[in-house]
Amino acid sequence: MSGALLADIGGTNARFALAQPDRAAPQLLPDSVQIFAVADFPSLADAARHYLDRTGATPSHGVFAVAGRVDGDEARITNHPWVISAERTRIALGLQRIDLVNDFAAQAMAVSLLQPADVVAIGGVAWRGWNEPGDRTYAIIGAGTGLGVGALLRRDGRYYPLQTEGGHVSFAPGTPEEIEVLQRLSGEFGRVSNERLLSGSGLVNLHRALSQIAGEDPGPLQPADITAMAREGDARCLRAIDVFCAVFGAAAGDLVLTLGAWDGVFLPGGLVPKLMPWLAHSGFRQRFEHKGRFSPTMARVPTLAVTHPQPGLLGAAALAAQFTPATDRTDAA
Repeated sequence: MSGALLADIGGTNARFALAQPDRAAPQLLPDSVQIFAVADFPSLADAARHYLDRTGATPSHGVFAVAGRVDGDEARITNHPWVISAERTRIALGLQRIDLVNDFAAQAMAVSLLQPADVVAIGGVAWRGWNEPGDRTYAIIGAGTGLGVGALLRRDGRYYPLQTEGGHVSFAPGTPEEIEVLQRLSGEFGRVSNERLLSGSGLVNLHRALSQIAGEDPGPLQPADITAMAREGDARCLRAIDVFCAVFGAAAGDLVLTLGAWDGVFLPGGLVPKLMPWLAHSGFRQRFEHKGRFSPTMARVPTLAVTHPQPGLLGAAALAAQFTPATDRTDAA
């Protein structure tokens, strides 16, 4: 099978799929999605070759979305040792072309294909989909292994994703408790970015800081331990999730102000579905709106948790349709 090989590479998982290059209606080929642990492979090329061997596919080009800064031909995964060269990977896989993009460029492009059924509104402001004409600006911020930040602009009917490393901006505490958390984390890390709190490891950092403030040692924990104990009613774990959601809302609101993304903010990421039982009833929306003189404006901005199972791959399919020459696309005729 020819077409496009898609990859969404994070600090934990490597997701692959196939797509036909159709600019009119980019989509993933049914049953083509496979997910592997990045720790199981020495390189992206090895993981991709494993996928191609399993599927028997023979794509002509690839779009690889990676969780790290793309610098020309090269990208480094922020939360994993892989260093990726587009040209070396292209040669290793026998592809005609590889486009290497930041993972939140793909997450942003996915927004252009999402439908209202693919999101859940946090708060009382609904998203009306893409039915409204005119230019639009959306913010994208998602918590998973790390914290990804991007944006999607629609201008004159075309979509433009913005690649950023906004997850690494400095954490700004908004309560006395958060100031104490910052002091604890500063002693451990020096500079404290939003990702030090708003990620899987960030949830663990937050729980540990709250435990230390209370004079307790929580011992080694994983993010899944904290959510599991929260479901059982553990007060410290519930508090860690509450603070996480509040800080997440504050950071999402700051991003809207920074970008002028009055049309909405989308919340993808592997951690978001796991926190949905608490997110809607937390301080997320209150802190999102609590922006001083801009609070009335923020109250009209939708905040939308993404429930589509593979938004990164969906966005990579949209990018593949943009990158593919017209003579190679299924809609070229």
